[in-house]
Order: sequence, then structure tokens, then C-alpha cells
Amino acid sequence: MDNKEVALTVSRSIMNGDWKTLDGLLADDFTYTGDGLVFTKSQYIGFMQDLKAAMANMHMEFTHVMTDGDLVSIRFVTTAKNTGKFMGAPASNKNLTINGIFMRKILGGKVVQEWQTTDLLGMMTQMGFGALFGYSVAVGLFKINPKPPVMKPY
Repeated sequence: MDNKEVALTVSRSIMNGDWKTLDGLLADDFTYTGDGLVFTKSQYIGFMQDLKAAMANMHMEFTHVMTDGDLVSIRFVTTAKNTGKFMGAPASNKNLTINGIFMRKILGGKVVQEWQTTDLLGMMTQMGFGALFGYSVAVGLFKINPKPPVMKPY
């Protein structure tokens, strides 16, 4: 698999809830940095499991894909219905459109690093005022750091 396909398969694995494939595509020392969060491999998988559990009918569209050596950058648009608790916010049962960009560094067919930025303000706004206000107060005002996500058995 070339680097572009590895990077896309990571996202497709998340979208499909295929945690075994995702686990196999991430290097053991994989790190994620994005949206003010830093995760290890197991924390990243746990976060994605939480995301997938909170979003029904998740679909990702990859609108722009660029490669430069061992780096692959992808702009994505995710659509889903928020049917579960996510990032401390209760389910809104609203349809969401989430935009973002990530860059994955791939060495030896495995993703070793990911950097991401997501339109969290847009997502929380779509979820509703309660989600936006609660997240803003907890993180911004009280500087509450959420517990790191935990990978669930698959």
C-alpha cells in the first residue's frame, strides 16, 4: 500500500469501526496532536471509538489529498448524526457536518504521527448551545483537562 492509501485506510477504518485494521496501521509509538489534545496510540483509538459510538451514519468525504514524501495531508468533511455523548456534551440527535484537515507521517507502511485541526466550534455550535457553552466553560474558563480516552477491546 502506498502512503496515500495507508492514510486513507486509517480514516476508512475509523468510519467503519474496524479497530483491528486501525491498530495494525498505527506504529506502536504513534502520536496524535490536534485540537489541543495529545494522544498515544491506545488513547487515539479510544478517542475514535468514542467518536464512532457517539455518531450514527458517519460518512467521511476526502475532498483534497496531497502527498509529499512520507507526509499525506487530507481535507475531510464528515457527516453524522450525534446520537451519543461526546467530549462531555450530551447527544443532541442533530445532523452534523464536521470539517477538518489532518496530516499523517507514514514510515514503513505505518502511521507514526498525526497532526489534525477540526472545526470544533462549528461542530459544537451545530450540537447546540449547551454543548458549546459546557465545552467552552470547562476547557476555557476552568481549564479542565478531560480524562484521556481508553481503548476498548475489539
